[in-house]
Amino acid sequence: MTNSFTTKAEIRLHHGQFQIIKSGDYVECSITKEKISLDNLKYWNVDLQEIYANPKVALRRYKEINENKD
Repeated sequence: MTNSFTTKAEIRLHHGQFQIIKSGDYVECSITKEKISLDNLKYWNVDLQEIYANPKVALRRYKEINENKD
């Protein structure tokens, strides 16, 4: 199945939800730049306002951010 994304949305991330600032049919993963439909957006970091394509990318980023906090 091919996704035909045409317009990138702008969103503001909140805890458990997001607010659409500019309508569109996809957003980009902040790390991989993979296109994600708004219906499939499930992983993000509110404090950093970062979007993640999947749980593996989110976990990798979490570890990256927290490895220097000790």
